[in-house]
Amino acid sequence: MKAVVPLLAVLALTFAAWLGAGWDRVEPLFGVILPYGAVVAFLGGITWRVLFWARSPVPFNITTTCGQQYSLPWIRSSRLGNPHTRWGVAGRLMLETLLFRSLLHNVKHEWVGGEGDAPRLVYKASPGLWIGALVFHYSLLVVFLRHARFFLDPAPRWLYGIEEVDSYFRVGSVAFFLTGLMLTSAVLYLLLRRLCTPWLRYLSLPADFFPLYLLLGIALTGGLMRYSLRIDIQAVKNFCVNLARLHPAAASGMGPLFHVHLTLVSVLFAYLPFSKLVHMASLPLSPTRNMPGAGRMAHHENPWNYPVNVHTYEEYENEYRGKMKAAGIPLDREAP
Repeated sequence: MKAVVPLLAVLALTFAAWLGAGWDRVEPLFGVILPYGAVVAFLGGITWRVLFWARSPVPFNITTTCGQQYSLPWIRSSRLGNPHTRWGVAGRLMLETLLFRSLLHNVKHEWVGGEGDAPRLVYKASPGLWIGALVFHYSLLVVFLRHARFFLDPAPRWLYGIEEVDSYFRVGSVAFFLTGLMLTSAVLYLLLRRLCTPWLRYLSLPADFFPLYLLLGIALTGGLMRYSLRIDIQAVKNFCVNLARLHPAAASGMGPLFHVHLTLVSVLFAYLPFSKLVHMASLPLSPTRNMPGAGRMAHHENPWNYPVNVHTYEEYENEYRGKMKAAGIPLDREAP
């Protein structure tokens, strides 16, 4: 049910958008109000999240230790796994942001041991997850950049350059975008991985499946509009440019499939700041990633410490001396 309920929710959104495409009174809801509301929710939610994280106090140095910490000069330290300098921290953040380095560390585990040997737990990397995440994120980035030309008039030449590289392979007279196929395949892999791996399926929540279904629906409807149920690209361009210029017009004459595509994209944008997908903005602000592992080089003291009235053991012994002596508990000092 954790996987079925989000699927039903996405199907309900698809059905509602498909029906709304034929009603003149409802069409502005899906073509104007929902896109603007999604952008406001996205920008407002991201801003609120970033400000909340930036204002959170971090009194201690709480870096994660993925390697040997810097200590004595003759002991080799991990300069990127456990950096102790600002440049090392910057390098670790770059590797995390661009190459998802942490996905290659101790993602899966298994018990190993033969006959007569005690079993031991061995941690291993998960190259499939790492490759799937790289393909998904970079394909999504290219698809996002390609779609930016619909909102810009005139569009920069470098956007058309990205489109030409992406559509190097052609199917007949239609340009075939490689990132569209890669995005769909990566989303399917991440979804099937959650469904087919028992322990991951047990840990997954409906909130983990919902964005995957949204992304899959967006990729499939986009592919159908391009390769099967063709729509008027110039009408889409005019509609998107009017949205960007704050002169919206109803998305009429472009068919129900475009309404479904636009609705799923809008819901994803509005949902993103309030879900786990917001990790894209949280990584640079994570104290386990942006602080140097200099615990052996500098003293970190909590600036919010305040005097605390403590009850010392000497005071405790003086208070309960008689009872402790009757119970046979040894005393540090006898009564004066």
